[in-house]
Amino acid sequence: MRIHFHHHPHHSSLSLTFLFSLSLTAGVITATNPNSKYSLRHFLRQPKPKSSATPSDLISLLGPPKQASSVNAHQARQLKSCFKFIVPFDPTRPETRPGLGPGFGSVPGRRVLCGGGGSGRVGSGIRPESGPEWREMRGGSERRVEEENEAVWWPPMAVMELARIAVDSGGDVGAIQRTLDPAMIPVPDIEGSKENRCQLTRTPYGRHFISEDLNSYLEFLFNIIAVRGPDVGLNVSLNRYDFFHGHIFLASDSGRLGILFHAKEYPAFDKKTFPYNMGYCQTGSNVKYDESMNLRNILWLAPLPDTSTKAWLAPGVLVVLDARPDGIIYEDLIPSYAHYVRTLYEDDFGEIVADVNYLNCGGATPKFKIFIC
Repeated sequence: MRIHFHHHPHHSSLSLTFLFSLSLTAGVITATNPNSKYSLRHFLRQPKPKSSATPSDLISLLGPPKQASSVNAHQARQLKSCFKFIVPFDPTRPETRPGLGPGFGSVPGRRVLCGGGGSGRVGSGIRPESGPEWREMRGGSERRVEEENEAVWWPPMAVMELARIAVDSGGDVGAIQRTLDPAMIPVPDIEGSKENRCQLTRTPYGRHFISEDLNSYLEFLFNIIAVRGPDVGLNVSLNRYDFFHGHIFLASDSGRLGILFHAKEYPAFDKKTFPYNMGYCQTGSNVKYDESMNLRNILWLAPLPDTSTKAWLAPGVLVVLDARPDGIIYEDLIPSYAHYVRTLYEDDFGEIVADVNYLNCGGATPKFKIFIC
């Protein structure tokens, strides 16, 4: 799901509906044409100067040293100033770390994840519970924090295998989509959304990965972002107005597997701070439009495999991308018409695989489930 905002001083007479629309990755209903956001976006996009930073530069900086060194030094410094790491950045090459030689599967004593919201057990070690209960675990032991860090740097085997498929296939979206279970799962009423005639997901049904380990890992990512976000200034709630979805992509050039998460999805209407009617899904929102919108884009990157060996070139990354107005992400990576809502677009990072939604399907007792659409 994405927010589009455009302002042009010479076209003030254009209707607000035309200038402002909210949509899902591959098309959610707008006031007129479900596909109008694409034509509008590409029509309005202005080519950036050659000196501008690019999403590929950002991905490279979060990769192995050789890739990072290819980025212009000035732009690299500016981009790094906009990184707020939820898990500490560890660019160390695996082969220089004790026990992390070629062939990840041979690493002894691996700690992996346990499922959170009913998607199945991954292993033993970390157990992030789904929903608000997981928040109570803040301030846990130092050992737990390190285990969570390791789970981002070096995820469970199923995630590592998917990351290698992504790169070895040359960034073939179909290769990732074929790892999805073909069974269609209807998306139920989420927190009263149907009563408000709101369709949160791109389609009225979703899917799971065949591997339950992958589904559980997605739950882990949503939960660790929600719990650790305040450490970097990002306060989010796992609900249908705020933080519930991301976009799986394969990075341009490298094919690296990633997810661009979006928080603060439906800010509440406010005559002063956010005087925009975003349709049915905005009804009932209590999400305030404030400086926290700068932090609504969160990026996860899987570990990067070597294409010629079984070694791994870079560990996983989990980082909030600060789109503050005086920063390079705001200036160079966000289209001018999306500046107000600080939206980075997943298709600028690479080829889109699918949306991943983490939705509360419970009643009085929250019960979160993954829906891949």
